[in-house]
Amino acid sequence: MASAEAAEAAESANGRAAEPGIFVTRSVEEASHVLSEVYYDMRLEVRRADAGDFVTRIHQADLGALTVGDVSFGTGIRTGYCEPGFYHVCVPLHGGFGVQEGAAPPVRTTTSKGVIYDPTRNISVYDWEPDCRVMAVKVCKLAVHRQLEILLGRPLGRQPRFKPYIDITCGTGRSWAGLAQWSLLDWSVPRGLLHQPLVAGRLEQTLLQGLLLATDHSYRAQLEAPPPQMRPAAVKRVMEAVREHPAEPYDAAQLAAVAQVSLRTLQEAFRKHVGMSPMAYVTEVRLQRVRMQLRTSPPDGANVTDVAYQWGFAHLGRFAQRYRARFGETPSQTLRSP
Repeated sequence: MASAEAAEAAESANGRAAEPGIFVTRSVEEASHVLSEVYYDMRLEVRRADAGDFVTRIHQADLGALTVGDVSFGTGIRTGYCEPGFYHVCVPLHGGFGVQEGAAPPVRTTTSKGVIYDPTRNISVYDWEPDCRVMAVKVCKLAVHRQLEILLGRPLGRQPRFKPYIDITCGTGRSWAGLAQWSLLDWSVPRGLLHQPLVAGRLEQTLLQGLLLATDHSYRAQLEAPPPQMRPAAVKRVMEAVREHPAEPYDAAQLAAVAQVSLRTLQEAFRKHVGMSPMAYVTEVRLQRVRMQLRTSPPDGANVTDVAYQWGFAHLGRFAQRYRARFGETPSQTLRSP
């Protein structure tokens, strides 16, 4: 370690920030605590023989739905963590680490490819090399799903499933990794562009959409398909009415009246242009409104039953089943989540 780095580490031995956005410590316990705050609960195991070389350095930028970090440990380690509940992208900037998905043979990843951890896949990480340094990006699942819906122009039927690797040597993968790295550089600039909410918000959206275009996932073919035909006016009328008043007690006949077409014509148009029936679209909009309200309400300031009734769900049993099937968790879990 260079003398300047050693001095910096010594000054930060108790976990003090070296400068805004940068944290350095020699304490394994302190490093685990900071990583848990920045990302999620993580266990660090340092080989006893190399413990004296342990120096955790974290350079972090907060972009709303994304947390971008440059992380290194100064020595070989093993990592372990609980179910993260986020998408997490690791791009080696130097060195590498081991990756294993389920019972598949382990793979050594290097600076030529990144890894995306999808909570729906059984992926484990092991044996960081002593010189390993990674760009670690935590990404909000719900934000990714919303951006995917925007790109597709319709609600998702199922959550996307991501393949574990990203080629960062060329094309969209290289561009995305470079843009994420730039955010770290600019975050350290006093009064820089990323400290302007307008710029930060646009970069956040660009990185979310860019991730969907730079990775392989279950919706990738649909994103690359030709744009769909313009939706008929009848479909637009129904969608606008439902979005404006989702809690109304709609039935299929009422929606056909709003569309000013026959019920059969409306159902066929919705299946062709929206991918679901008109009443399924009503349910989807209502579920999204419920989820948004639960996520933005304090746990002691909202009641799941009241919120469900507010958005038009009269049968709580069916509501709970549909909610869990759609989002992979119960309404109460959403309300209690940070």
